[in-house]
Order: sequence, then structure tokens, then C-alpha cells
Amino acid sequence: MHQFMNKLARFMAILGGIILTLLILLTCVSVVGRTLNTILHSGAAQSVLGDFAKTLLDTGVGPVLGDFEIVEAGIAFAIFAFIPLCQITGGHASVDIFTSAFPVKVNRFIQMVVEILFAAALILIAWRLYEGMISKMRYNETTFLLQFPIWWAYAASLAAACVTALVAVYMAVVRIAEFFGGRTIIHVGGGADH
Repeated sequence: MHQFMNKLARFMAILGGIILTLLILLTCVSVVGRTLNTILHSGAAQSVLGDFAKTLLDTGVGPVLGDFEIVEAGIAFAIFAFIPLCQITGGHASVDIFTSAFPVKVNRFIQMVVEILFAAALILIAWRLYEGMISKMRYNETTFLLQFPIWWAYAASLAAACVTALVAVYMAVVRIAEFFGGRTIIHVGGGADH
């Protein structure tokens, strides 16, 4: 089971990384286009380049239309895509100044409670994303510039959030088994014991 969850988490992280890379490229193209458009509209460019500046502007040099709408939708997906890997590898930020002095049993209890709360929070987020998606579908809401249905972004985020919640529930079950079994199954920040 751990191998499947680990592969699923890694797949989501890779997918999130691809989406994030594409969003970065989109943003760069949009910024370069906006800058070129501004330069080509300047008096200096008009006097030096003459009709060539107008020809370039006529080709559509400028920012990517609706770039922020695409980035907004893609970033939401990417965030949820990265959480499962962070969850299964214990990569979340933690402050263990006090807990490092506690006995193993106390640390297992703390870790169990944290994982249960985290799973509950992620299930709640996935449920609310589902409700939001249904609402956006019902009212046919679209983005301002591109006019694509907003529920598409909700659906993508919901799919990633469901995987995130699944991995979180798995980790909560593992931590419960560790606490009551008195043995480490998955090291915090590591893989499974075999």
C-alpha cells in the first residue's frame, strides 16, 4: 500500500511541477510581450523603427490575454498536487525543540494527532471545493477575459485535493497503527520500514 501511495504522491508532484513550469513560461512570455508592446509604443521606437514598429504591433505583440486567470487556476492545482508528496515524506515544516526531548510514545501520540487533524482539514477542503465547483456549475460562472467556466479550475483542484486527502488519511491510519502497535512503520521524513 505504501508503495502505491508513494508513487501516487510522486506522480502528483511531477504533474504539479509540469503545470507550474508551464505557468512560469506563460508568465515570462506575457511579461516579455507586455514590455515589447510598451517599448514599441514609445516615441523612440516609433522614430527609430518607423513602420516596422507598427508592423510588429499589428502582429499582436503584447501580454497574453487572461494570463492571470490561467495562472490563478493552475497555481491552485499545483499547490494541491505538491501536498501529497510533502505529506507522505514528512516534509512539512515542524518545530521540534520541545518534542525531541519527549519519549518515543509521546512523539508518536503527537504525530498521530497531527496526522488525524491534517487529514480532517484536507477532507474538509476537498468537500468545500466540491461544493464550490457545484455552485460555479449551477450559476454558469466564467472568467472575465477568457470566459472559460470557473468550475474547470475547481474540478482540477478538486481532483488534486482528493488525492491529497486520500494520502493524508493513509498517513493518519499509519500513525494510528504506529501509536497502538508501538513500532515505526514510516519514519518521519523517510520511507517505509520493510
